[in-house]
Formats: sequence, C-alpha cells, structure tokens
Amino acid sequence: MFDFLSRTKMPLRRCLIHAFGFRSALRFYKRRSFILAIFLVLVLGSCSKKIQKSFGYIPLGVGTLSNELKVFHDISSLPQYVENVYDGQVSTYDTTWKNNDGFNGTYSFLRRNADSSLVIFDVKGSGVINRIWTPTPTEDTLDFYIDADHPTFSIKYMDLFSGKEFPFVAPLCGNQLGGFYCYVPITFEKSCRIVSRGKRMQFHQIQYRLYPEGTKVKNFSMDLSAEEKSAFQKIESLWSMDEKSVRDFYPREMSESHKEITIKPNETVTAFETYKGGRILGIEIEPIHVFTGLNKNIDIRITWDNEPQPAVFCPVADFFGFAFGSSSMQSLLLGTQGSKNYCYFPMPFGNAAKIEFVYRKDNNNLAPAKINIKVWHSSQSRIEEREGKFYAHWTNDRPAKGKQHVLSNVKGKGHYVGTVLQSQGLKSGMTIFFEGDDSTAIDGGFRMHGTGSEDYFNGGWYAMLDRWDGRMSLPLHGSLDYSLPFARTGGYRLFLSDKISFSKSFYHGIEHGPVGNAFPVEYTSIGLYYADQPPASVIEPESASTQVFLPDTLVIYPQLMDYNVFGNLDIKTTWKFGTGGESYFFTAGNDTWLRISLNEIPNASYRLLLDIQKTPEGCDFSMWQRQSPLSHWISTYDANGARIKDLFIADLEVKEFKKTITIRFKTDALKKTLLLHRLILVKK
Repeated sequence: MFDFLSRTKMPLRRCLIHAFGFRSALRFYKRRSFILAIFLVLVLGSCSKKIQKSFGYIPLGVGTLSNELKVFHDISSLPQYVENVYDGQVSTYDTTWKNNDGFNGTYSFLRRNADSSLVIFDVKGSGVINRIWTPTPTEDTLDFYIDADHPTFSIKYMDLFSGKEFPFVAPLCGNQLGGFYCYVPITFEKSCRIVSRGKRMQFHQIQYRLYPEGTKVKNFSMDLSAEEKSAFQKIESLWSMDEKSVRDFYPREMSESHKEITIKPNETVTAFETYKGGRILGIEIEPIHVFTGLNKNIDIRITWDNEPQPAVFCPVADFFGFAFGSSSMQSLLLGTQGSKNYCYFPMPFGNAAKIEFVYRKDNNNLAPAKINIKVWHSSQSRIEEREGKFYAHWTNDRPAKGKQHVLSNVKGKGHYVGTVLQSQGLKSGMTIFFEGDDSTAIDGGFRMHGTGSEDYFNGGWYAMLDRWDGRMSLPLHGSLDYSLPFARTGGYRLFLSDKISFSKSFYHGIEHGPVGNAFPVEYTSIGLYYADQPPASVIEPESASTQVFLPDTLVIYPQLMDYNVFGNLDIKTTWKFGTGGESYFFTAGNDTWLRISLNEIPNASYRLLLDIQKTPEGCDFSMWQRQSPLSHWISTYDANGARIKDLFIADLEVKEFKKTITIRFKTDALKKTLLLHRLILVKK
C-alpha cells in the first residue's frame, strides 16, 4: 500500500477522502492522526479499493474475465491508461500490399500442420484476445490451446458468433452488415494458440493485448463463475435498453447544468464553463434539426484546463455521427436518439472545462439557431497519473495519390477509443475505395494492418444485399450510410475492451483502395482518444471543408436498385462483365414493366444514360416516366454481342411526384432478354 501511495503521488488528504469520505478524512487530517489513518488504509485496503470502485482501475497482476468485461458495463474506467502493454493484431492482409486479403486464403494462416490443420494465432506471454472478426466463418472446428499442448476448449468457427454456445452470445457476439464479430475476452497467462481443423481459411482479424511479464492472469474457461456470469448479465441489461440516459452509465451522484442559447451567424457562445476540477459524464444537445443539412455551419469546441488547443473542435453534425447531412449514428456512447444528440464518454479534467458553440458565417442567408444543452458532471477531478483527457481529432481531407487518410496522429501517452468516418468517392461508380486497409503504428512500430475498410468497422461485403448496403447502428460499430448512386459510405467503431494503448506516439490511417491509394476520395473523420497532453495543433473547420459534396454524375447499379415488377420477369445476376458491380439479366414476358425508384436522387434535370449489353437474345424496350414515354423502342439484339456504355435515353426531370422511371419490354419467342449493367444520371 505504501508503494501504491508513492506511485500515485496522491496527497494523503485526497487518499483519505477517497477511502473514508470527506468528513471522516477531514477529522483524521485535522487531528494529524496519520498513523491511525494509514493503519486503517492498510487493514481495509480502502484507498485502492475505493479508487478501483470509483474509477474502475484494475491493479497490475489481476487479469480475470470479470475485469476484462467490466468496461462494457462500467465505462467510468475508460479514461484510465493501460500501461506497459503490447496491443497487436493478426489478420489475413496481403503482405505484398495488393488486395488478396483473404479471397483465396494465401495469407490466412501462420503455418500448416502435418495434418493440414491451420494455425491462425500463436502468441507467448500473458494477455487477452479482445476481438475476433470475420465475414467468412465456416462449420470447421477451432481448437484453443491456452497454456497447454492440448485444446483447452474447442468450438465451431461459426459458433463464436451464432449465439449457440455460451458465453459466446449476444450482445458481445453476433453478425450484421456482412461481418461476424466476437468481443468475449479470451484470457491466457503463458500462451495462446488457435488452430482450425479446416483446410482453408479466408478473411479474419484477431486483436489482442499482451501484459507485462509476470502479470497474473486467470485463464479463460467455458465454465464461468457466478461473478463472470453476472458481468455478462449486466452488459446484456444495459445494452438492451431501447432508450438510455446518462444515469444508466453513471449511477453515482452527479450535477446537471442546463442552458438554452440562441446563437447567430459569426458568433461564439459559451454553453458550459467551470474552473473546478472534475469530469464531464454526459452531454445532450437538442434539437437535431438545427444541425441537419448540407451546410455544417455550427461547431462544438471543448477545451480542458485552459490548454492552448481545444480538445474537440469540429462540426456538431460530425461529432455526433451525422452522415452527409442527416443523423445516423446510435452507438452505445455517442450519436443521436430521438430529438437529442448524446455523448456519454467520461471526460476528466484538472481545473477547468469549457464547451462552446461556434456559428460560422458563409454566403448563405443563415438564421439564428436555438440550442438546448445539458451537461452532467461530477467533482471527481482527473487523476493525472492514471487517466488521460478526452480528445477528438477531426479532419476533412482529399488525400493525394499514394497517401493514406490520417485518422489520428498523436504524440504522448494514452489510448485510442473510437473512429467515425464518412467517405465520399469523387469518381462515379462502385465504392472500391472501401477496399483500402487500415494500418496502425504504436510508439514508432508497425502493429496492425486490416483487410478492408468495411472490415475495420466489423462489417463485410459492401454493395451486397443485406450486408454492407445501408445504414445500421449497433452498440460498438455500424454503417453510417451506403449509397451506390452517390458512391459514398461511412462507418463507426468504438474501442472499449480493445482500446489501443500507446506510450509515446500513435498513428492510425486508412487507405483509399483497392491498391496504391489511387482512388480519389473525400474523407471526413473523427479519431477519439485519451491522452496526457493536447495536440500540437488542430484543424479549424471552415465552410469550404464542411460542405457536403454532391456529385454531378450518379450511377444506379441493379444490385441495390429499388424496383417493382408488373408482368412476368425472371432475374439472374452475373459479375463476369467487369463493370465494377453486378449485372442483371432481365428475361421478360411480352408487355412486362419494371418500375425503378429514384427516391434517393436529388431533384434536378439529368441526362439519362444506360450501360447495356446487346446479345443474341436481346429484346426491345422503351423508357417511361409514369404514363409519359421518354424514348422510342430500342433494340438490344446483336448476333455477336456488344457493350454500349453510354446509351443516351432521354433528358429527365426528377422532382416531387416524378421519382420513378419504368422500362417496358417488347419480346418474342427468341428475343426476350435485357442485360443491364448500370443506369447513369448526369446532372445538366
């Protein structure tokens, strides 16, 4: 305990307050009863236990499943450093820096055993596997060797995610958005090896943390203790709530500050300010419609301890996970719920905190905005030796060819806890920039390399039906948007048990793929982290960099096309024509109609073009808008087959009540197929 006191450098007065409460500590201190006080601390262990209870600190040398699970239901420990650890990841990325990240399994195992089984993970030391992801699970068995030459437990690969085998159950395990994810901590004291009995693997990522040599760890077992089962129940209870409030995360005493402000263009207003140490536990801002739209003109700026640079400075919409002008994110700790934006990340500070809104003026005729903000805070000031301050690295970037987009580039000590990313392709077509991998360097050394952008967000298979094809929010990750016509998407991921620790520096970037960082993209991102020092500089939002980009050319691929059919229509898909996406064979009966929705398309005048393939079975078709013809009958017959990439159909008005187009088919016994690659709308 004396060693604990010396390492924390905590004054005895504060230690006693944590141990016994303010009044009792004051009596001890005034009477100078140090010997009695320290005796009680030593006997009861009150000081360290009190701090552990208040802040979730896990003393070095205690590695248990319950402790690893704690951050999922008690986020008060999130600001705390995890020091002298090694965070790493094993993945199936193409080590030749091309795009074969698991498609044929070349890089999907460390070595093949004599019986053809595959070793996919093998580390020495004490630690924990805190995340397993794949979009391609199989029915093959995985054997986990923990401190042993024989399997400690075995499980079907699929059942890491299916919910059939406790404790690998929801909400820490599951599948959505094309990806399968497992956040059940798998602890080990000396070593861990995973072997697949299958003969082939494809994509996976296994993230882990190694603790300092000598750390005592309780090895993972499928036979859970009552305490461990209770931790799972607490997580399920918290995460399953339809609506959460700050008090669901922080049941202890806290204060609430409520302010209604009216802010005008070219004005900065302080919404919250204090000059006493403490921690912000929750921020809620209403109404959300103030921050929607293409012009993200209102910023949030948060500053700790009068630091020279703000900790957070970005558009309100970007901070709360809006996507391309509208609210989208509903994560566990950050996002939008109903009419409010919320942030429940704990934010400790030393002696001062300020939250401001900045309303940037541009060329638009902007009206004053009314904002309602609630801030929950406590008087528990930051423990400097144990906790980092919360920072958000915002950037808007069109990275040059050959350069990654930088999610975060930090100096100092801390840990990374979240990414929010919007990705807008600057070239129409498929979102192949999302083939880009994430990469991470910690303290100057390369540690992690991913297998694709949607994989980084625990998803998989973008542009595929019912996978990464639209907006979806889960507690720790989600898709902010997916639109093929606009060539845009985005995602978010929170790092709780898998927060990435660093002692000196941290670099986190993502490629605009598929290879060579060559696809032109505009990225808007926020990297969330805790650190012991502010950034050397921040990027100040400007109207030119916060305007939502709208492309002039929109491309509709059949694979995610919203349509209705009248008549007899058979549909088959194919990838073989190299268009970047799926092509559709429409085999129709005579007088069959295919109506295509344009609800996603902005109101404007367009030139409508079709990318089609003429075939020996090609039928005739005509294009209509409601009951008005847009074209004459067009033949798609060709004995040899020929692709027409930009067949002009008509000039088209898209506006209210005119949000569809219809293809009508004219067929006979031999000519009854239309092979459609894409529809193209070019703004006039």
